Amino acid sequence: MIDIALLRTDPDLVRRTARAKGSDVNVDRLIEVDSELRHEQTKAEELRSQQKKLGKGADIEAARDLKSRVQAAHDRVRDLQAERDDLWVRVPNIFPDDTPLGDDDEGNVELRSVGAPEPTDEARAHEVIGERLGIFDLKRAAEVSGSGFYYWKGDGARLAWAMFSYVQDLLVQRGFSPMMTPLMARERTFFGTGFLPFFEDQLYRVQGTDLSLIGTTEQTLIGFYGDTILDPEELPIQVAAFSPCFRTEAGAAGRTNRGGFRAHQFHKVEQIVLCHPDQSEHWLTECQRNVEDILDGLELPYRVVRVCLGDMGAPTYKKYDTEAWFPSFGLYRETHSNSNLWDYQSRRFKIRFKDGNGKTVLPHTISSTGITDRAALAILENHVQADGTIYIPKALRPYMGGQEWIGRRD
Repeated sequence: MIDIALLRTDPDLVRRTARAKGSDVNVDRLIEVDSELRHEQTKAEELRSQQKKLGKGADIEAARDLKSRVQAAHDRVRDLQAERDDLWVRVPNIFPDDTPLGDDDEGNVELRSVGAPEPTDEARAHEVIGERLGIFDLKRAAEVSGSGFYYWKGDGARLAWAMFSYVQDLLVQRGFSPMMTPLMARERTFFGTGFLPFFEDQLYRVQGTDLSLIGTTEQTLIGFYGDTILDPEELPIQVAAFSPCFRTEAGAAGRTNRGGFRAHQFHKVEQIVLCHPDQSEHWLTECQRNVEDILDGLELPYRVVRVCLGDMGAPTYKKYDTEAWFPSFGLYRETHSNSNLWDYQSRRFKIRFKDGNGKTVLPHTISSTGITDRAALAILENHVQADGTIYIPKALRPYMGGQEWIGRRD
């Protein structure tokens, strides 16, 4: 959540933020309810003070009347606070002044590109290559689970595991502590990370429980620190985890999302940082460095974009996307997102620490993709050879027993 003080000191900023990020939250009603709540809280405190002052000899009827008024005031405060909080949690995070304007990913601004893209060629489609080599299977997955799922098989599975292992090792070398997390989380966890209420249609809920399947370990890694007072000496906290991830991907059909590009289940390594507010820009940059070093190691052409307002998402303060080149689409497509959430998640999750003066401070959080299956799909498309075999990037060969090619039998 944003700092409620912003609503009181700069309501125009809150209105602009909501409009820019496409939120339908009624900011004017929020301002009105917040003001009324503070008035009623003062009134309730005054009534409680009067009640405490009544002595044993007080008039019984007067005491009963005051008790009734105190209860009514308490009920009014409770109802107003519930309405205020329901509106408050729907206000998107603020954003820097230099954030690009735009309604969708067409408004993202390219910062740099690395590598020479292969010519556009639909014959390089990863699903076609994978099926021909017997390493990636959509058809059997559709029969088993429905559309939006896939199998990695044989050397395809080995390639994917090699990629995930390579990234986890790189992150550990750079100070990240590995974790294995639950694959389900309670509603409060999705709320705390800002996934709810903004992306509710993406959740796979477990019937009859308060649980849903996670869409990223960001949810469970940040949730691990929920409602805790951190030791400032621990900061920055750097954690990383691999997991399957589950999203409904509502509305994701279409040619540009064919194959395995958007799936209901995929696999991901996530890098998470909790840090002092003064250090969040530094850690956003460090996580971006990791992303680019990973793609360099996979020998993939890519570009980095600064994400515009309309494509950013409500909880995010600042975001970079990194996009690998997909020859079959003739486009750069997102493989990594790297976000500074500022104190938005910490406030919702009540994560805090005490500074040197004993003041309570909310840490900033960075959520950044380490790798997903999409990068393996990009390997298939970019590293396929004229004879149909796949070149294995040098960084992955130690994880595949020194193997250099997929599909070559010499």
